[in-house]
Amino acid sequence: MTTDLVKAAHGERDLLPVATPARTRAALRDLVRPDRGRAVLGLGVLVAATAVGLLVQPLLGRVVDIVADGRPAGDLTWPVVLLAVVAVVQGVATTIGLGQVARLGERVLARLRERFVERALALPADRLERAGAGDLTARVTGDVARVAEAVRSALPEMARSVLAIVLTLGALALLDVRFLLAALLGAPVQVLTARWYVRRAGPLYAEQRIAGGAQQQQLLETIGGAVTVRGHRLERDHTERTGRRSRGAVALTLRGVDLVLGFYARLHIAEYLGLGAVLFAGYLLVRDGSASVGTATAAALYFHSLFGPVNQALVLLDDAQSAAAGLARLVGVTDLGDGPARPAALPRQRAAPAEAAGPAEGAEPAAVTADAVSHSYLTGRPVLHEVSLVLRPGEHVALVGTSGAGKSTLARIVAGVQDPAAGSVHVAAGGREVPVALVTQEVHVFSGSLADDLRLARPDATDAELRAALTTVGALAWAEALPEGLATEVGEGAHRLDPARAQQLALARLVLADPAVAVLDEATAEAGSAGARILERAAEAALAGRTALVVAHRLTQAVAADRIVVLEAGRVVESGPHEELRDAGGPYAALWRAWSGSRAAPHP
Repeated sequence: MTTDLVKAAHGERDLLPVATPARTRAALRDLVRPDRGRAVLGLGVLVAATAVGLLVQPLLGRVVDIVADGRPAGDLTWPVVLLAVVAVVQGVATTIGLGQVARLGERVLARLRERFVERALALPADRLERAGAGDLTARVTGDVARVAEAVRSALPEMARSVLAIVLTLGALALLDVRFLLAALLGAPVQVLTARWYVRRAGPLYAEQRIAGGAQQQQLLETIGGAVTVRGHRLERDHTERTGRRSRGAVALTLRGVDLVLGFYARLHIAEYLGLGAVLFAGYLLVRDGSASVGTATAAALYFHSLFGPVNQALVLLDDAQSAAAGLARLVGVTDLGDGPARPAALPRQRAAPAEAAGPAEGAEPAAVTADAVSHSYLTGRPVLHEVSLVLRPGEHVALVGTSGAGKSTLARIVAGVQDPAAGSVHVAAGGREVPVALVTQEVHVFSGSLADDLRLARPDATDAELRAALTTVGALAWAEALPEGLATEVGEGAHRLDPARAQQLALARLVLADPAVAVLDEATAEAGSAGARILERAAEAALAGRTALVVAHRLTQAVAADRIVVLEAGRVVESGPHEELRDAGGPYAALWRAWSGSRAAPHP
């Protein structure tokens, strides 16, 4: 698909990359390498099973010769017994071989998923925003499903089919090389059919994946912004956009159907051309006395047995092309994450006793230095302009400013979840770089017990430490009042936590993770006025003793900070303590007057 078509399909979105065929093959080899032994064992057993199965045709030919010669019925005993033995041996060996290949496929698939998730989680937030959620979710759902389906069904069947084709052609040559030459008359048609199909299928399936991602992105935007869409009377516009995306996806699907139908039609021509040639060769050889009727029968049976494997192998090209397109999109994401790795998890700064609330006494807090940080999401529209900021060890700094000032962008850059377009951020304690924990207003409660949810931050935490963390953020009372206490199932489909409690849970995770530096990006914004003060106290307790940067949703958080930094249009315009800035009559004073006035105004 051309760049212009990609942009048109996704509304100028900067899609995540797709790996080249060469890079995809190299990644696949790398995924299989740890299980080379299992691959060799599985393929070896399948070769043996297929070779044993090839004894069926000559044994049947032997039966034909015995009958044609009018020999006694007792002469049929051994051929029939051997046929039964062949069936049993082939069945057992095939089961073992396919089992090994299936296990290999599942291990490779698991390794691919792990790498994909690891890389996807490490991608800068702005990179994902430019691509759109639809592109990533289409890969993690549709593309993973395609690859999984190929691994579980297409890979074992392809291995069996290729082995059967190669060994059967060899068996035909052993009967008489002229049978092999006759069988190969259909090969040019099959080769041309495969080339015709592969040239068209690869690009077509790539287009289908992109169209599917565009359709998913449009649905996400329409559903996620339903309130705005209704508020601005944009229902018809969004319906038309969704319809265009859907029609494009359907048109590509129908092209795929036409391609497969043409593929099958060409295969049938090759099948009957080859079978006719083998039967004619058998007729000539039997007439000349060069082969018996049984041998000619075995040759015809051999070729007929090729119908299944050859068609299966060529048909599996459809699955292979589809899976290859999906695999290329997954490898594109795993490669995008290559480079200096961020810490996969927040290492605990130290072991905190169960009764502790915050960093242990004597631990050295970290300093944060942001130097000339600039960033933009769209070319020519900067969000931050060379922002420089220093947080002294143990200092709490509040970021304030109007909507769009760049507060959240700066917070995410300091937290390390987003790379700046220019400038640098260093977070260090004791001369070494340390990670930063980020808590935002978008809190996810994972499915499982409340205790398991908390242990995501620290898997080895004891029950006493979990309760200590909940006590720190003022959540122990309601947690123990749940139907099964900390063992209560929470999350989707289980006990639902309201926004304030979910945020307390996130702050308790912060206490358990025990980072030297924490960033709170409007972490109390979802509580509503009733729970705001509770969450502010919880946040203050969770940040005790840490270096902290807080994007203040309410100016009461700014008042409690050691220092306030005011952002305006992506620039630092003021910095200082609350009283000093309030009395200076500048931007912060205006924000404070507006905030104080709104709180004092009577509610209707």
